[in-house]
Amino acid sequence: MTLARALAPQRIDHGRRVLLAAGGAALLVVAGCAQLSGGGASAPKASDSWSGRMSLRIESEPVQTFAALFELRGSPDSGDLTLTTPIGSTLAQLHWSPGEALLKDGSNTRRFDSVDALIEAATGAAIPVGALFGWLAGRNDPVPGWKPDLGQLANGRLAAVRETPSPRADLRIVFERS
Repeated sequence: MTLARALAPQRIDHGRRVLLAAGGAALLVVAGCAQLSGGGASAPKASDSWSGRMSLRIESEPVQTFAALFELRGSPDSGDLTLTTPIGSTLAQLHWSPGEALLKDGSNTRRFDSVDALIEAATGAAIPVGALFGWLAGRNDPVPGWKPDLGQLANGRLAAVRETPSPRADLRIVFERS
């Protein structure tokens, strides 16, 4: 499956899902099970990691949705995000460090200036990756237009809604800290 085909919007009334991003995220479709090479000083710390399920619903016309299992490691400055299907197929792998974000697609690698640029290009929605790390750590880091609900963090649940800019976006995450 090509990246463009996997990210193409689909109508909910036809029963198909649309992959947007996490990052994503994310966010980012990859065919195959390729791994990104990381390491060195920019490698994420093992203690900063989460895994679970995420979904994103964008109230556009037509409505767009994304859902995946995820593993998120690192920090807003340097990290990795892997998205998989419920049966274990890799949807996307993303690695970022200062000044770049990489999406590996089989033997092709796409490069972006930042993880935010990659996620927005891949999904059409700006998901606040920097704030996401804060929210998962229990901090109510403010992001214009976004309202996180941190009330269920102790139960491994995070919800955030983007009211502005339109269209409205609803991000839901069920997670475990590794």
